[in-house]
Amino acid sequence: MLILLTGGSGCGKSSYAEALCMKLSMPRYYIAAMRPFGEESLRKIARHNTMRRGKGFETIERYTDISSLRLPERGTALLECICNLTANEMFDENGTFEDPAERVLRGVDALAAQCSHLIVVTNDVGSDGFSYEEGTAAYIRALGRINAELARKADHVYELVCGIPIVRKGVLLF
Repeated sequence: MLILLTGGSGCGKSSYAEALCMKLSMPRYYIAAMRPFGEESLRKIARHNTMRRGKGFETIERYTDISSLRLPERGTALLECICNLTANEMFDENGTFEDPAERVLRGVDALAAQCSHLIVVTNDVGSDGFSYEEGTAAYIRALGRINAELARKADHVYELVCGIPIVRKGVLLF
């Protein structure tokens, strides 16, 4: 079963995703796609590590190439987050970019095939109406296409607003 969680930044997606994982089958895997760089990302990673402590998650740091990841056994996986994975697949160290959609989607498909349940976290981007530089605009377009395809494939899609899941597809499981 594929569950997609979306919403704005800081809306409770991570907390809800972890609570959902706690109600689903073991083992539990947390696939962390955020590269640890800079103080802000290190603080966010530390906060997420604290949130997961004692919940039985095996953390797997994987910044690109999710399709080659092999889980030890079937269970529940939480992929956090598509935004970071997309950026990692899209931009290289020199700032050049290429469309990451096929690699990201192939990776999610490969991961889903290994899980009883896969929960994918992403952000709602592109709805603010602002104009961005071409690199950022290309990222927003790619992420929008990825999110739309994931929503199409997902069994359940929830938008989190103030920590409250709003069902966009499927039913509220818990």
